[in-house]
Amino acid sequence: MKRIHVVISPVIFAIVITWAGCKGGPGAGNTIRIGVMTSLTGSNAAFGQAHKNGYTIALEEINAKGGLLGKKVELDYYDDQSRPDQAVQGVSKLVDQDHVPVLLGAYSSESTRAIVPVVTQKQVPLVMPTAVADNVVETGSPWVFRICAGSGSYATVTLDFLKNNGDPKTLAIVYENTNFGQSNNKSMTTAAQAAGLKLVDSEAYQASSPDYKSLLQRVKSKNPEVIYFASYLLDAGTLMRQAEQVNLNPKYYTSAGTGFAAAEFPTPDKGAGKYAEYTFSVSQWLPAARWKGSSEFDEKYFKLTNTHPAYHGMEAYAALIVAAAAIENAKSAQPQPIRDALKALNLPDTPFGPVKFDARGQNAHPVLVTQVQGGQYKVVWPADAAQTKPIIPTPPWSERK
Repeated sequence: MKRIHVVISPVIFAIVITWAGCKGGPGAGNTIRIGVMTSLTGSNAAFGQAHKNGYTIALEEINAKGGLLGKKVELDYYDDQSRPDQAVQGVSKLVDQDHVPVLLGAYSSESTRAIVPVVTQKQVPLVMPTAVADNVVETGSPWVFRICAGSGSYATVTLDFLKNNGDPKTLAIVYENTNFGQSNNKSMTTAAQAAGLKLVDSEAYQASSPDYKSLLQRVKSKNPEVIYFASYLLDAGTLMRQAEQVNLNPKYYTSAGTGFAAAEFPTPDKGAGKYAEYTFSVSQWLPAARWKGSSEFDEKYFKLTNTHPAYHGMEAYAALIVAAAAIENAKSAQPQPIRDALKALNLPDTPFGPVKFDARGQNAHPVLVTQVQGGQYKVVWPADAAQTKPIIPTPPWSERK
C-alpha cells in the first residue's frame, strides 16, 4: 500500500495558526464584540425591543466616533425569551462559545438574578441596565454593576412624594409574584412601616393572568388611600381596566415603574389607554430630564421607531456607553481589566445622569415620580424637577369622561 506524505510549509502553518488564534478572541481581528442579553420574545418582549433600540443608538454613536481601541464594535444578542433558565443558557453561549469580555443585561430582575452566580463563576463583568430588585447587587459579587436605581429607592421616593402631597395614611400593595415584585413588596412594606403608613393589604398574583377582579375586590374591601403596583406591561393594562370594572377608587394609584412606566402604557393599542390616566409611577428617566443629551436621545429614538422612549431604552443606551467607557479606560478587551475599569469609572455627564459605582456595584441614580396626564407622562416630583403639579385625588371612575 502506498503512503501519502503531506508537507505544509512553515509559513503556511504559521498563517493558519495565527488566523485560528484570532478568530475567537473578544477583541479579535478588527472588531470588539459585546454580549447583550434581553427579552426579544416572551411576555417582556416590549421591554426587550426598547432595550434593542437603545443599544442600536449607542452602537451607532460609538462606531461613528471610530469604535473602541481602534476597532469596530459589534453587539452579540441572545434572546432569553423572558425566562430565567434561558438567560442562564445565554451566559454560557455568549461567554464560552462567543468569548465576549463583558455582558449587558438582562431585562427582568428574575432573569438578572439568575445569571449573577454564573457571571461571577465565569469572571465576566455584567452591566445591568434595568433590573430593580435589590438582591441583584446584594450577593457580594465583584463582577456586577447596576446603572439604574433599585426597589429601595423606588419605595423611598414614592413615600416622599406622598408625604408632601396629601400625606395619606393607608396603603395596599399589589405585586407580581416574581423576584421583581417580591423585592418591591418587601422594600415598600419596610419603608411604609418606617414612615408610619399603615399597610392594609398585600396581594401577590401570577403574571399574565386574564382576570384580577377577585384580587381587586379584596383590595377594595380594605379601602386603602394608596395602591402601589409592581407589575409588568401586560398586567398593568389588565389591572387598570379591571380596576374600573370593580369601581376601585383609591386617592392614589402608584407604582414601581416598569409596566406603569412603559412608553406603551398610556396608549390604547398596546397599553391601558384612557385607564392609565392619573396613575403615578416612579421613573428613571424621561426625555424632559435635565441631563445633557436627553433630548438628543429622544430625537434619535423617535427617528428610529416613530415613538418617544420611556426609560428602558435609555437605560440600555447608558449601559452600552458605560461598557464602552470601561473598555477605553482599560485599554483592553479582556474581562478583568474591564471589570477593574468599571469599579473606577466616573462619568459625571451622561444623558442618564452621572454614573459612578459604589462598593456593591450600584450607581447612585436619582428617581423621578410621574403622572399620566392627557395620555402623557409628566414629572410631578421632586418639586425642583417637576413639569407640572400632580392631580390629587384621582377622580372616581364615575366622574371620568
